[in-house]
Amino acid sequence: MTPSPTPTAEQPAKRLARRRLTIQEILRWCDDYRRATGKWPTKDTGGIADAKFETWANVDNALRVGLRGLPGGSSLARLLAEQRGVRNIHALAPLTVEQILAWADAFHARTGQWPKKKSGVILDTGGEKWDFVDSALQNGGRGLPGGSSLPRLLAEHRGIRNRKQLPSYTEQQILAWADAHHARTGEWPTSGSITDAPGETWTAVQVALRQGRRGLPGGSSLALLLAEHRGVRNVWTRPLLNVEQTLEWADAFHARTGEWPHIESGAIPESPGDTWLAVNHSLRRGTRGLPGGSSLAKLLSAERGVRYNVTAPPLTRKQILAWADAHFKKTGKWPTMDSGTILDAPDETWAAVDGAMKQGSRGLRGGSSLAWLLVKFRGKKSRLDQPPLSQKRILAWCDAHFERTGKWPNTNSGDVVDAAGEKWKRLDSDLREGQRGLPGGSSLAKLLARKRGLRNPAELPLLTEAEILRLADLHFQRTSKYPYYNDGPVADAPGETWAAFDLALRYGRRSLPGGSSLAKLLSAAGRKKHRNRGF
Repeated sequence: MTPSPTPTAEQPAKRLARRRLTIQEILRWCDDYRRATGKWPTKDTGGIADAKFETWANVDNALRVGLRGLPGGSSLARLLAEQRGVRNIHALAPLTVEQILAWADAFHARTGQWPKKKSGVILDTGGEKWDFVDSALQNGGRGLPGGSSLPRLLAEHRGIRNRKQLPSYTEQQILAWADAHHARTGEWPTSGSITDAPGETWTAVQVALRQGRRGLPGGSSLALLLAEHRGVRNVWTRPLLNVEQTLEWADAFHARTGEWPHIESGAIPESPGDTWLAVNHSLRRGTRGLPGGSSLAKLLSAERGVRYNVTAPPLTRKQILAWADAHFKKTGKWPTMDSGTILDAPDETWAAVDGAMKQGSRGLRGGSSLAWLLVKFRGKKSRLDQPPLSQKRILAWCDAHFERTGKWPNTNSGDVVDAAGEKWKRLDSDLREGQRGLPGGSSLAKLLARKRGLRNPAELPLLTEAEILRLADLHFQRTSKYPYYNDGPVADAPGETWAAFDLALRYGRRSLPGGSSLAKLLSAAGRKKHRNRGF
C-alpha cells in the first residue's frame, strides 16, 4: 500500500486568493490605520497591520478587478472617497477660470486679502486647496489649459499685483520717492510702504538694491544710496580707524573706570556711534583701515601689557584640585564654573579654568571639565547619579511654584522649593540634553508652553509690518491716539506688548528686517509724525 504524501503548508498567496473580502472589513482596516497614523492608506502604503499577509496593493487590485468576492470596478481611493469623503486625486472635478475667480472673490470678501498659493483650504469646496488650484493652472488638467498660475490669474482679471512680474526700478526713481518721503515727513525712509508707489515698500527696494533684482545692479542698499546722493549719514560707513586712535580711546576708558575695555564695554564716548565690539570686529577682520588678524585683547596685551588669555600661565590638574580644596574648605561647597574668581588666585576665574579644561588650552589636554574633575578625584556627586525625572513630576513642581508665588518658574527662579537639591536652571538643562531619563530636545519654557499654554519667548509667532499697522489702527480707533512703545500690552493681540513690537522692528526679530522702530513705522505709513528727526 502506497503511503499518503506528507501534507505541506499552503502558500500564503494561495490562502489569500481563497480568502474572501468585504467592503466593511476593508473600511475597518482603513479606520484603524487612520487612528494609528493620522492618515488614510493608499495602495502604496504596504502591509496591513491587522491582517497577516494582506497588503493595501492586493486590496486595491481586488477592488479594481473584482477578486475575492468583491464586485470590481472600484479602487481603494474610490472607496475612501465614497465612504469616508477622502479626496481622490485621480477623480477630481473639472475647474473653470470663472469658478476660481468666484472662490477668490469670496476669500477677499471674508478676509480683506486675495488668496495665495499657501492660503490653505478653500471653504465650502469639499477639500479643494489654493495650492491644488495653482498647480492645475500651471500644469493644466481638470479642464484648464495650463501655463498660468493663481497670481497671474488674479493680475489679469482682478488687477492684483503679481510679484513675479514686477516693474523694474531705477536709482533715479528710488531717489525721487525718497525725496517725496522726506518732504512729507521730515525724515529719510527706512521701512514701511511707499506712499507715492502703491504696492511698493522700502523693504522691497532695500532687497532689490542689495541683491540686484528688478533691473538694479546689486551690491548697494538704501542707506548707501542716500549717503552717496543725498549726504545722509550712513551708520554702515564709519570713519577709518587706526591703532594709535584706538589706544587713546582705551587709555581714556582706563583713566575713567580703572579698568581696560573689552568687547562688552559698550559705546565709546570719544567716537559717537562706535562700540568696543565694533572696534574688535574691525581689528579681527581688517576693516575700516585696520590690517586685521588682531583683536582688542591682543592689542591691549601687546601695547599696554594687559593680560590676555592666550598668554595666561599654564594650568595643571594638581593646581586646579588644590584651588578646589581651598574653596571647599572656606565655603563648604565645591566650586562650579559659575563660582566667579578663584579665592587663592585672584587673577583666575573658575569659568576660565573650566573653559581651558574643555578646550585643551594652557597646557591641559582638553575634553574634560571642572565638574568631571571633581566627580573623579574628589567624589563630588554627579548630576548623572541623581534619581530619574519625568515631565509629569517637573510639571507638578511648576504647579506648586505657581500656586505659591503666582508666577510660573523660569531658569532664573533658583532652587525648587518642593524638591530639595533641585534647581530650575538644572531642570531646564536636563530637559534640553535628555538627562536623567528625559527624552531631550525640550526646555522648561517649551514644556510649560505645551502643557500649560504659556507663551514661550523663544518661539514667538512671526510678525509683519502690515500686521503691526493693523493693530495700531485698532488702538487708534479705541483710544484716538496711535501707540507708543511704552503703552504696555496690545489689547487686540493677547500676550504682545508695544515694547516687544518696537524691539522686533529695531533689531530685526520675528522675521522683520530691522533698522526701524514703532514710531518710524507709523511715521513712514503716514499714521503720525515721528518726533526724532534723525535718520
